[in-house]
Amino acid sequence: MPAVSSVLIVGAGVAGTAAAILLAEGGVDVDLIEQKSEVTALGSGITLQGNALRVFRQLGVWPEIERHGYSFTTLGLRAPDAAGSLIVEMPDARTGGPDLPATVGMPRPELARILVERAAEVGARVRFGVRLDGLEQQGETVQATFDDGSTARYDLVIGADGLHSRVREAIGIDVKPQPTGMAIWRVFTPRPASVTRTDLTYGGPCYIAGYCPTGEDSLYAYLVEPADPANFELSGPERVARMRALSEAYHGPWDDIRPYITDDRGVNYTFFEAHVVDGPWNRGRVVIIGDAAHSCPPTLAQGAAQSLEDAAVLAELMLNADELDDGLWQQFTGRRLGRAREVVQASVQLGQWMIDHDQSADVPGLMGRIGALVTEPA
Repeated sequence: MPAVSSVLIVGAGVAGTAAAILLAEGGVDVDLIEQKSEVTALGSGITLQGNALRVFRQLGVWPEIERHGYSFTTLGLRAPDAAGSLIVEMPDARTGGPDLPATVGMPRPELARILVERAAEVGARVRFGVRLDGLEQQGETVQATFDDGSTARYDLVIGADGLHSRVREAIGIDVKPQPTGMAIWRVFTPRPASVTRTDLTYGGPCYIAGYCPTGEDSLYAYLVEPADPANFELSGPERVARMRALSEAYHGPWDDIRPYITDDRGVNYTFFEAHVVDGPWNRGRVVIIGDAAHSCPPTLAQGAAQSLEDAAVLAELMLNADELDDGLWQQFTGRRLGRAREVVQASVQLGQWMIDHDQSADVPGLMGRIGALVTEPA
């Protein structure tokens, strides 16, 4: 029997839905709540590396991901010159194994829909527009109070409620994401024929200029520059004008993307942030996973993959143990903390090297080390 029979999962993002799918498939009674009123996701597109795809296959959603996303196996580097010259196209690491693509890009809302529908299909009760108001641990159960005043008891509560986690706060973990000094402009547009993989340009007015195809007819493009709080005060049209102006320094496929950076599409602006909860991620029978436990800037595109790994490891341990005890939590910490910390530190280091304009930085060595790390299953 599983170590638990009833679980509340707070947050229907990547980590929460993945945990719900695996636990419900394993015979656990799962409630999955989300404070948003419907299936949605912030941002435009998402880059999913091979180790994320490996977990999607385990969840039974890989065929849908493959159908609705855009797969590619190489990475391009371009120069910040007048032609956007291609410097090199190189094979990208297939961290999920040789039978999966290196990378898939897809729209975030489509990914959210696929995962929520799969969770409901395997028996999880998914409720939107529900907010957690409080938790009280009572012996071998946890009482949850919801915003409508109702309560329910569970053997385990999983906080998968993101960067600003209410569950993390409720169990007394005072660790919050901190800005890294970089910020990113993102726009979701049609995909011109010239874009068939991610290309990155380092230099020019931005630290990074890049794009990722997310479907036959879509992509998201992004520009990374120093963080400036004043940009949050810009109106929608002003954000569009700012991103278009920055993009003027980049050419090649950027010249095909730029006409689509228009007011009707909108531009998203966010700071890069990072944190790791150092030590056990549980307090008794409440545990945090995903962005609630760790976050990193997208310089290695490992955020979603690490969240998925959290869910997969936690579900594996819960389904294969007879009881929820200290030994199980030690196994979970041992398998996840060091790996997540290394990915976060490497992601932050890549950004810091760019901020410092460090010409001696061993970027290939760092990327190779993390690639080797995540190729091994968590």
